This record gives sequence, C-alpha cells and structure tokens, in this order.
Amino acid sequence: MHQTTTLAGKLRLLLVILLPILVTQLSMYAMTFFDTFMSGHASPADLAGVAIGSSLWVPVQTGLSGILFAITPVVAQLMGQQRRDKVSFTLVQALYLAAALSVVIIAAMLLCVGPVLDRMSLEPAVRSTAHGFLLALSAGILPLFVYTVLRGFIDALGQTRVSMFITILALPVNGLLNYLFIFGNWGFPRLGGVGAGVASAITYWFICLVALLVVAKVDPFSRYSFWRRRYGVSRQAWGELLRIGVPIGFAIFFETSIFAAVTLLMSEYDTFTIAAHQSAINFASFLYMVPLSISMVLTILVGYEAGAGRLRDAKQYSYLGLAGAVGMAALCALLILTMNDQVAALYTREPAVAALTKQFLLFAIFFQLSDALAAPIQGALRGYKDVNVTLIVALVSYWVVGLPSGYLLSHLTDLGPFGYWIGLITGLAAGAVGLYARLLHVQRKRSLLPAAE
Repeated sequence: MHQTTTLAGKLRLLLVILLPILVTQLSMYAMTFFDTFMSGHASPADLAGVAIGSSLWVPVQTGLSGILFAITPVVAQLMGQQRRDKVSFTLVQALYLAAALSVVIIAAMLLCVGPVLDRMSLEPAVRSTAHGFLLALSAGILPLFVYTVLRGFIDALGQTRVSMFITILALPVNGLLNYLFIFGNWGFPRLGGVGAGVASAITYWFICLVALLVVAKVDPFSRYSFWRRRYGVSRQAWGELLRIGVPIGFAIFFETSIFAAVTLLMSEYDTFTIAAHQSAINFASFLYMVPLSISMVLTILVGYEAGAGRLRDAKQYSYLGLAGAVGMAALCALLILTMNDQVAALYTREPAVAALTKQFLLFAIFFQLSDALAAPIQGALRGYKDVNVTLIVALVSYWVVGLPSGYLLSHLTDLGPFGYWIGLITGLAAGAVGLYARLLHVQRKRSLLPAAE
C-alpha cells in the first residue's frame, strides 16, 4: 500500500485492492450458494431446513466476525502512522479475542439451538435438518473466527490477492465435500442439508490452516513473526478492539438479523414459500458482494490515509468507492431483469418454487440500489474509526422502520410474504440516508482539524 497523489492513481490502487477482495467475497459466498443450491436439489425440505438454519447462524456469525473486523482499520491506521512495531502485538490480541468469542458462541449454540427451533412452527423434516446443520457448523466456529482475524491482517497490509488465493483454494474443497455429504456419493453418508453444515465446518478448518501457514512463512507477513513473540492478554488492546469492533459487529448483526427474522417469520407460510424466499435472498446476497467488497476496500484505504493525516485523500477515496458501487448496482439490476428465469432455475426444479422465486427477485433490484449507497459509506466510516452512530442508524432503520413496516404490510394488506420484502427495502433505504448524513458530518468535522492529525 502506498500514497497516491492523483485521482487516476487512487482509482488504480482502489481497483488493485478491490478485485482480489471481490473474488474472495464471491468465493466465500459461493460456499453458501453451494449449501443452498445443492440442498435445494436434495429436496424442498432440505432447502427449507438449511434456510432456517442459515437464518439463525448468519446473524450470529457475521455479527461476531464484525467485532473481529476491527483489526483491519486498527492495523491500516498503524501502517499509515508508520507504527509497524505495534502490528504484531495487535494481531496476537485479536487472535486471543477470536478464541474467546469462539468458546462462548459454541457453548451458546449447543444450549440454545434445540429450544429455539422447538418454538418455531416447522415441519419435522425441516426442523431436523436445521438442527443438524447448525450443530455441524459449530465444529467450524473456532477456525472461522481465527481466519477472519488473519484475513483482516492480510488485507490491512494491502495484500488482498493473498486472501483471494486462499479462498479460491477452499472453493473446490467445499463443493466436493457438499457433493459427498449432501448426496452420499462415493460411499459417504447421505446427510441431505445436514451435510452442508459438515462440509462448511471442514472447509473452515482448511482455510484457517492455510492462512496460518501463509502468515507464518510468506513475506511480508512473516516479518512480523507474531508466533515467536510471547504476549499476554492485554486489557487495553482488547478494549480498543472491542471499542471499534462491537459497534461494527452489532451494526452488521442488526442488518443481517432482519433478513433472518423475516425468514423465520415466513415460517407461517408453506415450505415452497420459504424455499423461494431463501433462493431469492441467496442470489441478492451474491450481488451484495460487490458493494460489500468496495466497503472493505474503503476501510483499508480511508484508514490508511486518515492514519497518515491525509484527510483530502481519504475523502476522495470515499466518493470514488461510492460512485463505483452505484454504477455496479445499475448493472446488477439489469442482470435480474434480463435473466430472471435462468436465476430461478439455478435453485430449484420445482415449478411452484421457481415461480415464487422470480417474483421475489424483482424486489431484489431495489435492494441493490440501497446497498450500493449504504455499504461503501459504512466502510469509509470504519476507516475513520467512526462506528457508534452507524450502530444506531442500523438499529433504527432496520428494526424500527424496516421490520415493523414489513410485518404490517404482510398482515394488513394482500401483499402476503412480499410485504416483508417491501419492509426490508424501506429499512435499507432509510439506513442509506442516515449513513450518508453521518459521513458528511464526519468529513466536515475532520476538515477542521490540523492536517497532521
């Protein structure tokens, strides 16, 4: 990573860092896609079970991973400040934190999964699949969280191609394991949707071990020699990571959990509706990888420039990323409009499920526009280490505006399950407006500070 002085130079650096992150995110998404796609071809009950299980797991996983994302802006600003001696210490503390969070969440899952599922009106086959899927996933929580920290460290150094190669290596591993455990091929047990959880857990161990090897042996990461230094747990370092990471994690949790809540509320509808909703959400999540990747790039670049006190450069990166995300959202909307039938056919052979999926996908167009604004702004704010207001915006826009309006539209109008999607769109739009107002405030406030700050 290096300083740039022109817009063209900034655009080139942004793209150099963005493309590997985008490939990495698409590869990570592809693992979830394989779970949904292959479970859907096992049976509608398997697809619905994985949908319910994922709806409970994803908010927890992304929220806690969000706490660990704090390492990226912290290390990026340390690099901008030329304080490289602090990087190894910060990485070790983040790994300790990842291990502690893993223990807590594994214990919580083992205790709570059964009772939570029992409170839902699920068909027995769907309930059984969701329960097995979540218990299998719990075996991969520790390596997933450790990998999240290692990836944040790698990306903060601007070496995003390394993360890309690690994830690409894992993709065929995950696809093969799904093929073996979901369908029972080559003598493996046929586990259906539960096999998707087994495959994911094994894949998490794979990428964690590869990342550890890379960080220990490959330059420039090996220069920091974190494994050779004996650091005790630092309350001060944990305090900084949690002060930044907890608002990030909760903001992500509030955003992802509203989608999970909608899926769980849709349990009042039939299995076909749940399956179609999950298929459309899964594809919308695929498209979301673009603004999310831009968001992650902006955290790195804005953090680096803000740490160095180059506030004008940090601001330019913010708007370059925002413009790119909006342009890509327009292309994604065109993709949905022109390939609606083909996308639905990817997820199911059941005509009733496919017809519902195509209707849900049309609403996903409006997701893209709101996400194209909200995600890059979140990334820029994290680069400035401004995370508390983002948390409040997420809570209000998703849970005060989005979910209640969706519930009312679903139950007081003839929209049915589509009312929830309109509520989601309303919440996302409200969040985008609130985040943009916050970004303007932060940049205006920063512009009044001395340039060296």
